[in-house]
Amino acid sequence: MASPSSFPPSSRPLDATAIAVTIGLCLCWGFNNVAIKLAIHDIPPLIQSTARSLIAALLVGLWTAARGIPLFKRDGTLAAGILAGVLFALEFLLIYRGLVWTTATRGVLFLYLAPFFVVIGSRWLVPGDHFHLSQWLGLFLSFAGIVIGFGLPTPAADPRQVLGDIMLVGAAAAWAATTLTIKASALNRISAEKTLLYQLIVSAPVLGIAAAIFGERMTAPPSALALGAFLYQTVWVVSITFTIWFVLVVRYSSARLSVFTFLAPLFGVAAGHFVLNEPLTPALAVAVALVAIGLLLVNSPR
Repeated sequence: MASPSSFPPSSRPLDATAIAVTIGLCLCWGFNNVAIKLAIHDIPPLIQSTARSLIAALLVGLWTAARGIPLFKRDGTLAAGILAGVLFALEFLLIYRGLVWTTATRGVLFLYLAPFFVVIGSRWLVPGDHFHLSQWLGLFLSFAGIVIGFGLPTPAADPRQVLGDIMLVGAAAAWAATTLTIKASALNRISAEKTLLYQLIVSAPVLGIAAAIFGERMTAPPSALALGAFLYQTVWVVSITFTIWFVLVVRYSSARLSVFTFLAPLFGVAAGHFVLNEPLTPALAVAVALVAIGLLLVNSPR
């Protein structure tokens, strides 16, 4: 059995602390899906994303200033940071607009192709971070759990639905590309806060222009519930959990980490039940079991 010290730093397996933190992040992201639903009737999705990036950038900027983290030092990260920001914006643009034409169930299945893209990309871009046979089996079992939990998509009945599906696959690729850009570029040598600021500052104008192009507008002040859901996304999810995630991406195997994201939509289903009274199905228990087995295989020693 290989010891943790025998792995390159870029492909370090997750220890117990990292696993616990990652599961906690996925739980928060699952509730984030509910928060988006609660706010979306009062705050359109791209306006929501734009405002979220702007406010989170301000909060993270104040945090870095308080801690004395240098932001304008020449460190060779500008090009990679701009690329990560564009990919970050593209991911959310494709998710929100793709879901206009396809269903939420289909969207989840296509979006969670992202771990496959990360594993494949890691093989070429991150030395030593590649899966062996049992880990590939774990990856497929985890994805099978998502398929069982959300149902196999039926053939698209409308050409626009096909376009929506393609946009969600594109969002998955953008999500994976953001992770790999952070892992394989000079961004892995700077603070997680600066990495996040690159993405927030670059994505805000891109998403704002997209909101204007698609004609999004607010016709009335948002309700207290919508504002609370928006603040949960902005202050906790984007400003705090994304920073923690980027710390994990740099320190541990991005391929292994990405598979844990299969937990997020399952937590989202549970959150929808407890917060929105959405029904739970027996298939969810099977889905959780398969994802858990898959995660065990992915994180098993070689």
